[in-house]
Amino acid sequence: MEQEIQQKLESFRELNKKIRSYYEAVSLMAWDLRTGAPRKGAETRAETIGVLSTESFKLQTSREMGELLGVLNRPEVLKQLDDVNRRIVEDVQEEYDRSVKIPADKYQEYVTLTSHAETLWEDFKENCDFAGFEPYLTQIVAKTQEFIDYWGPRATRYDTLLHMYEPELTTTKLDEVFGQLRDRLVPLVEAVQSAPDKPKSEFLNQLFDKDQQEKFSKFLLEQIGYDFDAGRIDESVHPFATGLNPGDVRITTHYLQDDVASAVFSSLHEGGHALYEQNISPELTGTPLAQGTSMGIHESQSRFWENMIGRSRAFWDRYYSELQSHFPEQLAQVKVEDFHRAINRVENSLIRIEADELTYNLHIIIRYEIEKMLFNENLDVKELPRVWNEKYEQYLGIIPPNDGVGVLQDVHWSGGSFGYFPSYALGNMYAAQIENTIRKEIPNFEGLIAEGNFAPIKDWLTDKVYKYGKSRKPAELIKAITGEDLNPDYLADYLEKKYKAIYNL
Repeated sequence: MEQEIQQKLESFRELNKKIRSYYEAVSLMAWDLRTGAPRKGAETRAETIGVLSTESFKLQTSREMGELLGVLNRPEVLKQLDDVNRRIVEDVQEEYDRSVKIPADKYQEYVTLTSHAETLWEDFKENCDFAGFEPYLTQIVAKTQEFIDYWGPRATRYDTLLHMYEPELTTTKLDEVFGQLRDRLVPLVEAVQSAPDKPKSEFLNQLFDKDQQEKFSKFLLEQIGYDFDAGRIDESVHPFATGLNPGDVRITTHYLQDDVASAVFSSLHEGGHALYEQNISPELTGTPLAQGTSMGIHESQSRFWENMIGRSRAFWDRYYSELQSHFPEQLAQVKVEDFHRAINRVENSLIRIEADELTYNLHIIIRYEIEKMLFNENLDVKELPRVWNEKYEQYLGIIPPNDGVGVLQDVHWSGGSFGYFPSYALGNMYAAQIENTIRKEIPNFEGLIAEGNFAPIKDWLTDKVYKYGKSRKPAELIKAITGEDLNPDYLADYLEKKYKAIYNL
């Protein structure tokens, strides 16, 4: 590589490292806001996040960045770069082309608004007060619509947002895979709901000491390979994971004293996100590639560890006695078979993050359809509670008694994360497809789970998924791992096999 190109590349890498440093500082402040920062400082903190995010944004869209990309993105120069540097240039170019269209002052207004709204959302949710939250959400939707105009709508306005979380994903493709999944799952849901042999689950809803729940959650995270020297677990209203860098990936959970399963599975879910980012190749640290390649692939890992590992019979054959030791009074007389059936019971429920694997995708389809209405059909934000409740009645046969367990239950919209929700259903599909391949390549997969020996499974995932970070695109990654494109039939097959056994169908 000629010396001038080498110097440009070094300058480019340094500039991106500086941008990444701003990202880490902003992420840390945002994490603090959601895990116990004083409420009276929230508005000023949101302004600070807005200022620092804008400084980072200015660097991303600076003349210097444009000039460096102008040299490094030339075809004859790209040929000289190794795979990692070529992918960094391509990724930064795409982000530059999108961000340079947004005025810096507009960006700062948006970040300040969403940072503040995320904090306020907690109170509005607790008080079931959509009317109080509606003005903030109306502004967020309006600003997002404005950004779509700057970016230039894709096939539909909502497609523009989907692309942010899952590159090249379209409503046409989603309608197709969701339709395939719905056709397979609706008859299964009906069969399960009419099955005479239903699991008993009342024992899950006794009083369970919060400190013991916390100890057990930390124990399970250690077991699956979460590195507490490179992360920590805290409590928040809505569980989440934050990757500052591969050496600092933090997660939160939420403890419910009358539901022992909630924290267990939210901890495993967020732990799956964290395993991904803790095991990204060190050579990607400080670059834009030191993150998951898409939210769909990211969710595949959280759903894999939460459900395909954590809700399996083999897992509880190993860990149920440990859980009983934390809660002997509540669980001593409950058999592992009954516990396993209880944590996999199917019921039409109000809360997405508490939903069973089978009906979970219906919660996602509801949100997907509402988001399409917001951005493609100009649904008025004031109408959201009505539409939400109608969809829940249509898909799940239940109507939320209040907006706290209805339209306000998720944090995503307060942060402007429109287009994110489909990633959860995509994650389920990717996870099932990946699990099918793991079973072929690790024949004693079930035995390893039953032994509590997760190292070979984590090592396989590190080699196939984690180490690449964002250096491979999602479609490229899933094809390399499984030999085929996204195929929703693997998820349907997995769910049919699992729930027919649990419900003795």
